[in-house]
Amino acid sequence: MLDQQTNPHPAPLGRLAGMLGRAAICAVALLISLMIAAPGLLFGGGNNRVDEQLTARLHAVGFTGRIESTLTQRLGRPINRPLANIGRLLWFDTITGLKGDNTCAGCHSPTNGFGDSQPIAIGIDNNGIVGPDRAGPRNMRRAPMVLNTAFFPALMWNGRFSSSSDDPFDNSAGFIFPPPEGSSLSGEPHLLVAQAFIPPTERTEVAGFDFLGDNNAIRGEVIRRLNSVPAYRRLFGQVFPAVAAGATISYEMFASAIAEFEFRLTFADAPIDQYTHGDLSALTPSEKRGALLFFGRAGCVSCHSVSGSSNEMFTDFKEHAIGVPQLVPQLTNNQFDGPDANQDYGREGFTGDQQDRYKFRTPSLRNVAVEAAYMHDGAFTNLVAAIRHHLNARASLQAYDPAKQGLPQDLAGPIGPREPLLAALDLRAANPVKLTPAEIDDLVRFVRDALLDPRATPANLRHFVPPTLPSGNAPLSFEFALTHSTHRPATKRQRARG
Repeated sequence: MLDQQTNPHPAPLGRLAGMLGRAAICAVALLISLMIAAPGLLFGGGNNRVDEQLTARLHAVGFTGRIESTLTQRLGRPINRPLANIGRLLWFDTITGLKGDNTCAGCHSPTNGFGDSQPIAIGIDNNGIVGPDRAGPRNMRRAPMVLNTAFFPALMWNGRFSSSSDDPFDNSAGFIFPPPEGSSLSGEPHLLVAQAFIPPTERTEVAGFDFLGDNNAIRGEVIRRLNSVPAYRRLFGQVFPAVAAGATISYEMFASAIAEFEFRLTFADAPIDQYTHGDLSALTPSEKRGALLFFGRAGCVSCHSVSGSSNEMFTDFKEHAIGVPQLVPQLTNNQFDGPDANQDYGREGFTGDQQDRYKFRTPSLRNVAVEAAYMHDGAFTNLVAAIRHHLNARASLQAYDPAKQGLPQDLAGPIGPREPLLAALDLRAANPVKLTPAEIDDLVRFVRDALLDPRATPANLRHFVPPTLPSGNAPLSFEFALTHSTHRPATKRQRARG
């Protein structure tokens, strides 16, 4: 009755106005739905069919793009910034290495996403440089990248540090380490805290061979040196009241500081994550096509998985034999495997099981663009070549020539034997995947650019390097170069997190 009394239009015009009003309401509702469900379709970057396929595939594998936001909840607390800052200073301070010439940052450098600046790591007896000009006797493998390791249930190329529960935040089933530690570190609250007990004890990495004593004796000496530095005592005292009251800095405190800094190095908000949040323009058309290949016909996701305990890290954290050419340094502090000392047996060195020979842990592909080399020994210095190897491992290994890879001269000599590697190939690596050149280009663009968090680039990580150190030791010399240029600057949300 009210409408009839107040409507000044004749009945036909009134009905038309009502119909138009309802249509307008429906149109607005549809527009709002599209803005929420598929903003890329309205604001650019959308491709109906490709986006439908890709979003369906990401949903099917359980990828949420929100793994970074779960860190606080899984830790049960926010990151302790003062403690993380102590860890940062220790990371760069040679006081943690008894040889006195190397530290964590010498092999896990901000010049390369807190990964290695070399194809195979150079530990003790180095020239004090971190970057392409680093020199000295090499270790056996490339140092893994540290970014996002808070979510890794297994660490190191042979997986020798691991959580039995497949959850680094859960110590209920224990943590497994090689002897002599074994399961003795299972009481630590996180796998990274337990892992921090190991690096200072590694002779070829930082400890050297002059100090006599077992792992506990080495750790005891590191702590003695820390407690002799008043600046470190003040810093630890600001976080641990017992130290402020006169107690000594303990190794558990040291390990907690190192792990806290590693928690701080969580950079897992890449374009693929933003795409999953609903911004369909976050990926380029080429990257979308590459993603469909990655999650589909190319088969990459079978090992570089994002489901379950992979924690969306693009790795299954399992070990596989994929026929990676084995580089042999001219000068090394390590003992290589095999009768001619020119092989790396991989996982077998930890388990003792010959079935594990030549198996290495699948690396995370997040932020892989900033790495200096690829595979456990840096056999490929080019991401395109590394991806091509995965597509046809047999042909790649047979044709491999270290002199054509852009490797440092001391790694460009004869490689280890090919035949045993071919015989041990994982079935998934033994069957070639045929892609066109255009498809390979799309796949490379996805892996290189769509998985890169802009906060992980050298330009954004260089601020972590302290100008001076509490010990008074001189910092190592870092050779920063823009190893990866990206047209995607860090977003406001990324800058707030990082």
